[in-house]
Amino acid sequence: MAANQSRGIRNNNPGNIDYNPENNWKGQLPFDSVLEKRFCRFQSAEYGIRALMSLLGTYQRKYKLRTVAALINRWAPTNENNTSAYVNGVAKDLGVSPVQEISVSDKKTAIALAKAIVRHENGSQPYPDETFEKAFSLL
Repeated sequence: MAANQSRGIRNNNPGNIDYNPENNWKGQLPFDSVLEKRFCRFQSAEYGIRALMSLLGTYQRKYKLRTVAALINRWAPTNENNTSAYVNGVAKDLGVSPVQEISVSDKKTAIALAKAIVRHENGSQPYPDETFEKAFSLL
């Protein structure tokens, strides 16, 4: 585990999902505040990406967030992100307008969205397509 990797990559949590004791994600490692004070850690990138995709699905089902703008505004609140730049970057990666409706139950869309979020959260997207395919299959 290289120290120069981003925190999300090191934690196998490339979406930088906050730790919440009420969530028990598949493949989540036990919380250890010595290793990581804020974010979840996962046993593999596939499980971290699966959690990312699962959370986006919850946003669509429970909160009716159907656009890149709506999803990213919840994912990356303005109090700690340049959310408008995040929205625009993700929409551009997906080839859609920020206000165009998308469905994360569509495999191609879910994978493209997850890749865009990973890229934005970590400054790069280091995983092969197979990692995202496996993550989606774990949903």
